[in-house]
Amino acid sequence: MPIDDLDAEREHLAASRQDLARMRRKVESLDSSTAGNWVSAEILDATLAHRLEQLADDPDVPLFFGRIDRTAAVGAESFHIGRRHISDSVGDPMVVDWRAPVSVPFYRASRTEPMGLARRRRYGFSHGELTAFEDESLTDAGPRQEHSAILEAEIERPRVGPMRDIVATIQPEQDVLVRADLSQTIVVQGAPGTGKTAVGLHRAAYLLYAHRDQLTRRGVLIIGPNASFLRYIRDVLPALGEIEAKQATIAELVATNGQSHGTVRAEEPAPVATLKGDVRMAAVLHRAVWSHLAEPDEALVVPRGSRRWRVPTYEALEALEGLRANDLRYAAGRALLPRALAHRVLVQMERSGDSPDDRVHDAVARAKPVKDYAAALWPDLKPAKVLFRLFTDAAWLTEVAGGLLSEAEQASLLWEKPPRSAGAARWSLADLVLLDEIADLLDRTPSVAHIVADEAQDLSAMMLRALGRRSTTGSLTILGDLAQATTPWASSSWADALAHLGKPDGHVEQLTRGFRVPADVIAYAARLLPHIAPDLEPPVAVRRTRGDLTFTTSSVTEALADALDRPGSVGLIAPDASLASARAELTGAGLTFAEIGVVADEETEFDAHLDLVPASLAKGIEFDHVVVSDPTGIVAGEPDRGTGLRRLYVCLTRAVTSLVVRHGDLPGGLPEELGGIPEREGAKVGA
Repeated sequence: MPIDDLDAEREHLAASRQDLARMRRKVESLDSSTAGNWVSAEILDATLAHRLEQLADDPDVPLFFGRIDRTAAVGAESFHIGRRHISDSVGDPMVVDWRAPVSVPFYRASRTEPMGLARRRRYGFSHGELTAFEDESLTDAGPRQEHSAILEAEIERPRVGPMRDIVATIQPEQDVLVRADLSQTIVVQGAPGTGKTAVGLHRAAYLLYAHRDQLTRRGVLIIGPNASFLRYIRDVLPALGEIEAKQATIAELVATNGQSHGTVRAEEPAPVATLKGDVRMAAVLHRAVWSHLAEPDEALVVPRGSRRWRVPTYEALEALEGLRANDLRYAAGRALLPRALAHRVLVQMERSGDSPDDRVHDAVARAKPVKDYAAALWPDLKPAKVLFRLFTDAAWLTEVAGGLLSEAEQASLLWEKPPRSAGAARWSLADLVLLDEIADLLDRTPSVAHIVADEAQDLSAMMLRALGRRSTTGSLTILGDLAQATTPWASSSWADALAHLGKPDGHVEQLTRGFRVPADVIAYAARLLPHIAPDLEPPVAVRRTRGDLTFTTSSVTEALADALDRPGSVGLIAPDASLASARAELTGAGLTFAEIGVVADEETEFDAHLDLVPASLAKGIEFDHVVVSDPTGIVAGEPDRGTGLRRLYVCLTRAVTSLVVRHGDLPGGLPEELGGIPEREGAKVGA
């Protein structure tokens, strides 16, 4: 590498940093004093604050990570590619945003399709200092470059802390998904280590860049499986300059649909939760809500002045059925019924020679006899009261669930010890989802522009419907792996999931090239695939390093010893039932550790060198070094063996550099589906 070229690149970095500081100073010099009114001032202040956040400079984070040199045929220009756009004092680009159209060739160009590039350059950094660069010619006829040392080093770089962005290492097949059109709903079926979570987050960042006004106005949602996972990914979008997206678990999402049911306060047997997540419950709830409509049994009489106007029962029924036929939400129909009845009165007034106007129509609709009559036919409903009655009134449950649920299924839904009232009920997660469905039957749930849902294979049909109704006028990015499904109500196919989402035309893309999990580790975990997901293509590791795979029967602290001496994060994954003993052993050995899911400080949950991880919370999280303790216990901790094996598959694929499998005495210490210890040099057996 020519020294003068490296010096020139360092000078460009320094100049870019100065220009970024200049851009920030310019924004800081602006204020809202020129705004026309206080509302405009508030909006302007918020806009300026947001812009300042976007222009924040962390000296440890490179301002650019690549460069493209275009051929003379397309202008012979060069562009540095980075996380944000930086321009000089006359407006010329110093750094181009990775999401800009001009940046696409950096990710997708190849010898066979150079996309107008003569050369692609990647940079190596250490704590923000530019240390090296690597050039790849896209026009030379010589041997093709087989790999990028800088790219490999960035992918495999040890880390401690939450997930980071992969903007410098996005692969061509990932970039296609990231830049997919906003209108398209995509399912990314991704094997462990293929970057599906990163793809989803980077797609959100790209869409916020490409459709700023639309997405800012209507909103972007990031849905994760649990709070620890959301804290793990919390820094990715802000690092890319995006702070607009909202994050939530499915429980948090459904608990805020116009309700005040709060958080999950009850647990229930898996078979009951599975039934409540079954799509048949949507039909049960639909019947339950609309069964409250009553047929009139007497005429409506409306006194007005010296006259009494009478609407016969058959006309009142026609008014009700006319509204019902319009496929309105329940509350909308209820609000319109008094006006529909009032219209019948006005028709009679006109026939008698009167000329009533809109004011008369409104007055009749607000009259107490009309309002009371309409309320009796179309009563006001609250989601909690509907569900409370469904779980406590066996006769009514039979009436609305007949032909949909068996007698045994109906019996399982009834509470053994009913609470005093709906307000005193302790709702489960599955209940909150049902309440959300009822709330949407009453009033339409607002739709957002885009939803990214991770670990979506674990969502029930009713949970998927909850996401779908929030995207009726938007699109979704669904991320998951059917082989990692660990709930009894998990999706059996992505086609089914798309149907429940209301997006049957969504596109399914399968990612099998693993960039994170080492070859030996993924090959060993893949032994479980014939037993848990036989229809999926097995993942393929594309890294040259095979990683360290070790088997041991030693103590927890002994199994951790080597990993704790190495740079990067360390995760000890143990069955939930044995966390107490693992915690005691770590404490007794004087080791400092954090426990995932037990949060003293949310901002530092993933900042410890060593994390104790319950098997139930391992999904979606990666560590440089992983010790999986008691794989047989992890399998046994689930309701059935299939779910247990999928949980184990998750745990075995969390490592980026090394995996230690701590098991009992052979041959009974490993689940038989793993086939024992691999007979190869890379798999070491410890003491």
